[in-house]
Amino acid sequence: MSIDPKNICFGLSEVLDRQSCALYLQLLGRKDFAELFAARLSSDEIEILVDTITSLLQKHLAKNEYHKHFLMDEDHHH
Repeated sequence: MSIDPKNICFGLSEVLDRQSCALYLQLLGRKDFAELFAARLSSDEIEILVDTITSLLQKHLAKNEYHKHFLMDEDHHH
């Protein structure tokens, strides 16, 4: 799937917010961007970012979903 940042829009509908959020997360996860952005964050900002994302992952994913979909660990059996 090609990501077109022009398709990102928040606040108009829940459906569009969810689609835009998925696109936004994909853009954040691109290797070149992730490395550039991470290099510019302070230690405190890294801690805030990791704590926020970890909290949301724990809230919305079961342990097996976390391993399968986030860590991409197909062999995890817990």
